[in-house]
Amino acid sequence: MTESTPLAKAEAAVTEAQTNTVAVQLALAAVELAKTATAQQQTQAPACQHQHPAGRSAGQWIAISCAVCVGGIGIAFASIAIAIGGISVAILALVLRSIWRDVQKHR
Repeated sequence: MTESTPLAKAEAAVTEAQTNTVAVQLALAAVELAKTATAQQQTQAPACQHQHPAGRSAGQWIAISCAVCVGGIGIAFASIAIAIGGISVAILALVLRSIWRDVQKHR
């Protein structure tokens, strides 16, 4: 058996303290790493940065349907106006043709 001298006790205490210090440093490093990982997860959590548009309200749908109805009625009246204009042009062409034939006969 070896006797423990004060110098040997001091060396053993220093070695143990160094080992404990390394273990404590590793533990602190692990805690810091865990904090960093948690912070990164929290900052990366909202993967979708844009805002989703809200759905249309009932008032907006009613306004859209009214606009479509008014537009449809407008297109219908425009079609009727075009048809009346076409008929007018056809009648005018027939009348002018008739007049032209009458003028050609009397010469």
